[in-house]
Amino acid sequence: MTFHPPIHKTVAAEISISPNSNGLPGIAQLREIVGATMTIGLILAVLALIISAVVWALGSNTSNPHLAGRGKLGVLIALGAAIVCGASVSLVNFFWNVGQAV
Repeated sequence: MTFHPPIHKTVAAEISISPNSNGLPGIAQLREIVGATMTIGLILAVLALIISAVVWALGSNTSNPHLAGRGKLGVLIALGAAIVCGASVSLVNFFWNVGQAV
């Protein structure tokens, strides 16, 4: 006859933590800083778009394919930067919700 000690199943404690907007001082100011940074990013994207479009036009008018190619690439990068700046909050919220579903 063999002795089998009782098996104790441990249940992991369920932890529930959610973002707290008033847990630290300065959260409101940090939101203001992030919003201002987004505005600066969007303004710089518009500036980059204008400069890149001018470079593209100059390259096309002077039959300079290298300059025209750089202008096209600059336009795409400026538009991509604007997309990322504009969609950053939605992207973070989306991935936050995906992470919460795990």
